[in-house]
Amino acid sequence: MLPPEGNDKEKMEMEDSSSDDCLSDGEKAILMEALEEQKKIINSIRNKPWRMYRKLHIRNKTQGFVDEYEAAVLGGSDGASFLAFKMMMQKKWAKFLKDFAVFKASLIPWDAKIKNVQSHYGSSVASYFLFLRWMYGVNIVLFTLTLLLVILPEHYMGLPYGAIPRKTVPREEQATAQDYATLMNFMGYAKYSVLFYGYYNSESEIGPMNFKLPLAYLIMGLTTFGFSLVLLMQGMAKNVEVGGDGDNEFNFSWMMFTSWDYLVANPETADIRFASALTGFKESIGEENDKNQQDNIHLRRFLRVLANFMVTCILTGACYLIFFAVKRSQEFSKRDDLSFYEKHELEIVMSVLGNVCPPLFEAIAELEAYNPNVALKWQLGRIYALFLGNLYTFLLAMFADVQTKLVEEMEIRNASEWFMKEYIANFSRYSNDSEATPPPIDPADAIRGPCWETSVGVEFVKLTVSDIQVTYMTIFVGDFLRAFFVRFFNYCWCWDLEAGWPSYGEFDISGNVLGLVFNQGMIWMGAFYAPGLVGINVLRLLSSMYYQCWAVMCCNVPHERVFKASLNFYMGLLLLILFLSLLPVVYTIMSMPPSFDCGPFSGKDKMFHTILETIELDLPKFVGSLFKGLANPGLIIPGVLLMVLAIYYLNATANAYMHANNELKKKMQMARDEEKAKRNNKESTNEVEKDLEYLLPGRVWEPDPEPGEEVKEVKEEKPAKKSKKKPGAEDVEVQKDVSLASENPNAKGPVTKQPKKSKGPPKE
Repeated sequence: MLPPEGNDKEKMEMEDSSSDDCLSDGEKAILMEALEEQKKIINSIRNKPWRMYRKLHIRNKTQGFVDEYEAAVLGGSDGASFLAFKMMMQKKWAKFLKDFAVFKASLIPWDAKIKNVQSHYGSSVASYFLFLRWMYGVNIVLFTLTLLLVILPEHYMGLPYGAIPRKTVPREEQATAQDYATLMNFMGYAKYSVLFYGYYNSESEIGPMNFKLPLAYLIMGLTTFGFSLVLLMQGMAKNVEVGGDGDNEFNFSWMMFTSWDYLVANPETADIRFASALTGFKESIGEENDKNQQDNIHLRRFLRVLANFMVTCILTGACYLIFFAVKRSQEFSKRDDLSFYEKHELEIVMSVLGNVCPPLFEAIAELEAYNPNVALKWQLGRIYALFLGNLYTFLLAMFADVQTKLVEEMEIRNASEWFMKEYIANFSRYSNDSEATPPPIDPADAIRGPCWETSVGVEFVKLTVSDIQVTYMTIFVGDFLRAFFVRFFNYCWCWDLEAGWPSYGEFDISGNVLGLVFNQGMIWMGAFYAPGLVGINVLRLLSSMYYQCWAVMCCNVPHERVFKASLNFYMGLLLLILFLSLLPVVYTIMSMPPSFDCGPFSGKDKMFHTILETIELDLPKFVGSLFKGLANPGLIIPGVLLMVLAIYYLNATANAYMHANNELKKKMQMARDEEKAKRNNKESTNEVEKDLEYLLPGRVWEPDPEPGEEVKEVKEEKPAKKSKKKPGAEDVEVQKDVSLASENPNAKGPVTKQPKKSKGPPKE
């Protein structure tokens, strides 16, 4: 619909009338109606099935008409100036909001880079980089909070380096404290820095602002998990997908109309995507056929049990290897003459297991003969179990070593107290003055404990750095050098390297996602023992975005099998890891005693006593009484029972709704089958309606004809014509019975009544 330019006379009249100082009420009404119509066109032009040139042409004309005549409608009254100003400000505000939205979109990092990957490899590969960008944003926020609340206050308001033993490198380690090998192992000056737990002082208040560093450290450690949980829940709520992916109905229809990726802009990728969709159809058809026939089911079950037994043995062996490597690393820590392998044995073992076990799982999966989609889910589950088992085995071995260090720490604490008493007594005896104050001992020569929190933090940092090195080296060797060899040696080789072995590498979405998820789990666990670990992870994610984007565009090809997973799938895995990462940190805070000479909680029996001391000393008494009342088991146990009952009630309600939904689906399916049967001129498919048809009044039951027996035509006398009555007349006589599933008179086959010949088109 175009603006009123076809009627020149009407347009001239509008121009003449608008050129006057004021308009009559009738002219204003006509012009206002035309303006409203043009505004509707502007609002709905985006949904029109027109070419872009036509849309722009019509929009410019309608917008020009509105701009030209809107002032004429608003002019001519006392309050019109304010109304015109108001409308102008509304337009300015709408334009500002639009420009601001464009500005915010331009600030999204790596948007063009991710869209470029998406156009060549599809949305499945791009979803990994979107997830990587989201995790980068989460870690940026966590690192900013840690930097402002923990690291900077200690650095600027706490005691400087060398003031106390926990901030000083021991005398025997100062000779090699700045060596490259020492710093790469995060020992020497790196160990006695703000990166780790042991550097922070235990004074309740520091600096001129009386900043409570121990309380801030503890709250920040718990806020890391709480804030991550909130962001995860918010992200999962935004990415909720509404569709038929979870239904078992119309699988082939969903595949037909939703399997194509419309964001692909590369011809080669489009061909691969077409082949992938075709493969998906073949797999679904094969899966449907497998449901109907089972060949040698006992042999298949035996092979699947054997495969799961082999996978269990591999997982158990991997856990034992990690436990053994941790024990050996604890023995190696007491020696100085270590080789490169002995120094990095634990990191090498975990990296080798992470790269060797998944191919073994894939080879074992051939015995199970699962459908490819089911096999992919089993593969992901086994890799997930491998990473989870490795992580928790590492934690159990570390905590076993911590128990040993706690016993050693008690001995060192008693020895240091005895040494200080002897030092003061010897000085008093030497100076013949019992009240004389002995000179302070140099912090580098003081006796110090093992500081088990810093040891745990060092192991987490070393694992993170080694994982970065192994990942980047794997990409360089497994993708870049492989693609370089295939590209330049394909012309002089015996077979086609691109089509055969080794070919170009595919981007492993599932493996990269699981690696990213478990790396984030290590960051959550290790951030309490090493506050600087979050900053290292920020640098890792930043470099991974550029490095992996380059590797994908330069070295990889689109994979034949599309890994269909949304961001919610990735976030669900991350949510589980978040919960599992919270357990050891909470156990440390609530149950384990802190080191006596390092960290912000030294000198306390438990770490959470910091909160109790703050409530008792810094808050009013009624607040302390309130917290004590809330901590009463008589209130906590009923609260937990109430939560359990609420969860049970909500679960029962959800199951009831699900059951009702399934019943409605069955009814809808029955209705669709009935309509389909009627359209195809078949008998009713509903057995209940078949039984009810014989019970209707006027229905004579007739047995079904025997095979080969001819059905005789029965001539029925035509009923006498009834006089037509107007609608609403009384004593309306029913001329025929209507069954629930009346037969179609046009159906082929024997009928019992000759249909009337049509004398013309039906009257409307």
